[in-house]
Amino acid sequence: MTEISIGGRPVGPAHKPFIIAEMSGNHNQSLERALALVDAAAAAGVDALKLQTYTADTITMDTGFAIDEEGQSLWEGKNLYKLYEEAHTPWAWHAELFARARQHGMLAFSSPFDETAVDFLEQLDVPAYKIASFENAHWPLLRKVAATGKPVIVSTGAATLAEIDDAVRVLREAGCRELVLLKCTSTYPASPANTNLRTIPVLAETFGCPIGLSDHTMGVGASVAAVALGACVIEKHFTLSRAEGGVDSAFSLEPHELKSLVEETERAHQALGTVQLCIQTGEEKSRLYKRSIYVAKPIAAGEELTADNLKIIRPGDGLWPRHWDVVLGRTATRDLKSGTPLTWEAL
Repeated sequence: MTEISIGGRPVGPAHKPFIIAEMSGNHNQSLERALALVDAAAAAGVDALKLQTYTADTITMDTGFAIDEEGQSLWEGKNLYKLYEEAHTPWAWHAELFARARQHGMLAFSSPFDETAVDFLEQLDVPAYKIASFENAHWPLLRKVAATGKPVIVSTGAATLAEIDDAVRVLREAGCRELVLLKCTSTYPASPANTNLRTIPVLAETFGCPIGLSDHTMGVGASVAAVALGACVIEKHFTLSRAEGGVDSAFSLEPHELKSLVEETERAHQALGTVQLCIQTGEEKSRLYKRSIYVAKPIAAGEELTADNLKIIRPGDGLWPRHWDVVLGRTATRDLKSGTPLTWEAL
């Protein structure tokens, strides 16, 4: 199935990219800021707002485990449990944030991180579910989400092809009929060098479903390139201001950048068009500005045509330059003035 529907909006290669604005923990535990983020996402023109639904206790235990990624993580040295306490979106906010999104005409859904989150989100009648990369091997969660019968978007970060295949099989066997896979590099931020967008058409061919990009790079360049390679969905973290901080702010787009993402990915999709190996209707008039053969000096009837008395110039209302070798050495049938486009009748 190369096209699906999320909340009544078609998602697939024939349609403009479906843009998801990921709030994550960039609300900094302020409901007022979270609502402002919803408003900013709507103003940027995205299709959907996405939250993350977990608590520190539903995602981990306070074992004292600290992040150790040899300087490769924004959260190096942080206690994992404390980080999730800081980053989680209070469940009590969800209904108000979703309602605010709907007021703007945006879809709103979330990434559940355990089965209780699915039960909670079902009460809010979300139109779809997103599975985060670190949960794509969580088979009980996959089955729970698939059983809702709603579209499922799965990030493929930190997974082998076999593991992605397992996730797809589990979802489909459990009832998922509308599936999107997102190419994802689970480093924060990701670099263009490890984004590997050429994977997108391979995933599309392998799994026969719409493919997108969960983009953790800076800027919008990777997302635009992904659309050129067939991405139908783009997910990006966003914030009100990177300077104001937030757990994911360092690789999040600011509102004006999010707007640019919407505009530039749509332009990229429009530019794909179809295979065109002929002159387009809109180009017909432009052919006049191509070069053609002109009389460069006065030529008398019977005089030989040479490279000295002819010239290849614009506009294109004379004989095409491809006839140059045929024309040279022939004679004029009549007097030709300088500046006259050369025609067959003049030879």
